[in-house]
Amino acid sequence: MTILNNLPHKKDERRTLRNNLTSAEAKLWSSLKNSQLAGRKFRRQHSIGEFILDFYCPQEKLAVELDGAGHFTASGNLHDAARTEYLNTAGIRVIRFANNLIWSALDSVLHSIESSFSGR
Repeated sequence: MTILNNLPHKKDERRTLRNNLTSAEAKLWSSLKNSQLAGRKFRRQHSIGEFILDFYCPQEKLAVELDGAGHFTASGNLHDAARTEYLNTAGIRVIRFANNLIWSALDSVLHSIESSFSGR
């Protein structure tokens, strides 16, 4: 399978998303940027194929997704399942957190992310 990282036709959409992070994304990004979590570099709004990931760690082949209300619907669940299947097929693991956990349990979220790193 060919992995298509940051396809050129997705550039404007990625930029728009980076410049308009949700408050939960901005809060998590403040803890992930500059390799703050176990020295791992994360990218925000990185695309793989047609999907734009909230956060991606290339070293770990790990996608971190934050889910708001739109994800907790039948269509949202179907879209997320197809997206996760595509990413898993590309060798990328996906972990998801509800937005509200960023506000109520950020330390636990960060611990869960770090625990998913290889060799941990």
